[in-house]
Amino acid sequence: MRRYITIVAAAALAMGCVNENISIPSPDTTPTTVVIPEGATAGEVIIKFAPEMEAILDQTMTRSGGEATRSGIPSTDEVLDILGAYSFERVFPIDSANEARTREAGLHLWYIVRFDEGEDLQQAFERLSKLGEVDKLQCNRPIARAYNPNANPMFVSCAEADSHAATRATAWPFNDPEIYRQWCYINDGTAPFATERAGVLAGADAGCAEAWDMCTGDEEIIVAVMDEAVMWSHPDLKDNIWVNEGEELYAGKDADGNGYIDDRYGYNFVRDTGITSWTSNGSTGHGTHVAGTIAAVNDNGIGVAGIAGGGKGKRGVKIMTIQLFDGMNSCSLAMEARAMKYAADNGAVILQCSWGYHSSKSNMIMGYIPGPATEEEWAALYPLEKEALDYFINYAGSPNGVIEGGLAIFASGNEYAAQSSFPAAYSKCISVAAIAADYTPASYSNYGSEVLLCAPGGDLEYYGTPGMSDNIYDEHGVLNQQGAIYSTLVIDGVAGYGYYEGTSMACPHVSGIAALGLAYAKQQHRHFTSEEFRELMYTSARDIDDYFVGEKLYYMRHESAGATPIKMNLADYRGKMGRLADAGALLKAIEGSGRDMRLPNICLAPNTLTSLNLADYITEEAANAEVANSEIATATIEAGVLTISAKSEGQTSLSVTTKSGTKHYATITVRAGADNGWL
Repeated sequence: MRRYITIVAAAALAMGCVNENISIPSPDTTPTTVVIPEGATAGEVIIKFAPEMEAILDQTMTRSGGEATRSGIPSTDEVLDILGAYSFERVFPIDSANEARTREAGLHLWYIVRFDEGEDLQQAFERLSKLGEVDKLQCNRPIARAYNPNANPMFVSCAEADSHAATRATAWPFNDPEIYRQWCYINDGTAPFATERAGVLAGADAGCAEAWDMCTGDEEIIVAVMDEAVMWSHPDLKDNIWVNEGEELYAGKDADGNGYIDDRYGYNFVRDTGITSWTSNGSTGHGTHVAGTIAAVNDNGIGVAGIAGGGKGKRGVKIMTIQLFDGMNSCSLAMEARAMKYAADNGAVILQCSWGYHSSKSNMIMGYIPGPATEEEWAALYPLEKEALDYFINYAGSPNGVIEGGLAIFASGNEYAAQSSFPAAYSKCISVAAIAADYTPASYSNYGSEVLLCAPGGDLEYYGTPGMSDNIYDEHGVLNQQGAIYSTLVIDGVAGYGYYEGTSMACPHVSGIAALGLAYAKQQHRHFTSEEFRELMYTSARDIDDYFVGEKLYYMRHESAGATPIKMNLADYRGKMGRLADAGALLKAIEGSGRDMRLPNICLAPNTLTSLNLADYITEEAANAEVANSEIATATIEAGVLTISAKSEGQTSLSVTTKSGTKHYATITVRAGADNGWL
């Protein structure tokens, strides 16, 4: 259980100023509550220093070359001496391209201290909390999965999957032979797992039928899957995997200067390496399953489809693998925060997160340890996590791109609890609950006022036959797991497909819909803030409260002979499942929302040039381009491509006029050493 330690701040340790320009803040003499959650890592404390300490800390890290044992702040270092500290490290490595906004967000003030594990963590917190230069304190600890790592999904090899023919009555839009299993995209009410007790209703799906007529994806939209590693070589995913072209695997160097070595296909934040792994003992294929729902390659004649996987002449959205779990191991809170920032700084605009803490209303009898109950409690317990999330939400995307800011999408949790888990329940995130194939809440799904959206997640306890296996044979003579979600999978290093259920499966449906919506917004030259797009996803979604009438019977531990029948009062779920995310409705809503995309500003070196396809930003045909000061730069348009030629250092304005007379503006900056690119 959590321990709450009330500490009354004592007088400040005697010290002088480090120099005449920098003074140490006085300690706060008000009582301070220090919270140490269960599972906190011994010998580690995460500290956020007051902004006034920036110069001292910068000097220390410059002298140390990035590795240090002390802070350079006398009072802090006295405590570190007492604790036997052997490491003092900035939480977020320096990425020169994003250092300015890192400092603007205050993330450069977060440090992790490692000291003798024999030291009492409570006393360490007590000592540090008395220091005026310390703004926030947090423990470090491994994060936990929100799903059962011992689950045994039904696995279908690639060879077996490719032998199946899509012969259902539904007119599927792509030639992927396993798409007929994916009722979650297009539910016509004829799924073979329906029973007299547990029905299937047409339309209880992600609304893909209408959406795919309008858009299938766009390779410039990047979704960061924070999970187990995505098998980036999976035959049905490899063409939609994000690749960091500036890096190579096994090169042993940070070629692009982003602070991470060998991160060609994302990063393993468990082992702090660019080598991601899906073959470790205990790996479940969870991340690969999630990725397939979002962006399995469509219309490639193999396997399954993804919501935003492309097709009809379009490439799908890209999956960036952010590894938080490796076999039985998890990354720490500090590395999780790094992972969120990494995603934002490397182009992701959606965080797909099927993990989190247990809900505060979880049943302890079932082995759950309740997590934070309120947003305030969560923010007090894990301020670093909140600030890293805020960084992604505020700084991902681009003011000139399709979205300014990012979307953090989390599973609500699987503890049958009447409250969403955190971080999903954070008001700036999107919390996703799960429904069955008849619109009813999935038996296991967390619910509550914090839930914004719901999506298909499967429900084996509902559709399964008590005392019998979930695996049944479908009309093709192929094993079919009743009412669960079918997607790409990797088991024991072998690529294939399989079934899972949970809010973990509902969550990527919403991430896929969001990615498809952003792809369509780009197609329509629309621009949104992350808050605007989040709101549009909610208002375009379907209200399904009218389906919550009467009771729903399911069987907990349904495969056992003594399966327990449980009745859900569906009325309890009204207003607490969010709205059903709908891809088609979202895309239609995008057409009349947002604002025109803006031309990006340009920064380039003298005597260089760069080009931009105007069709990515302007719907009308451009007639001409003018630069206010032609001694700094010139501009030409040919076949819809704008070319800027830099001459001498300085700054000037650019105007592009369409044939109807509409003008679009941008700024041109020419300076020595500029890394040419559109800002």
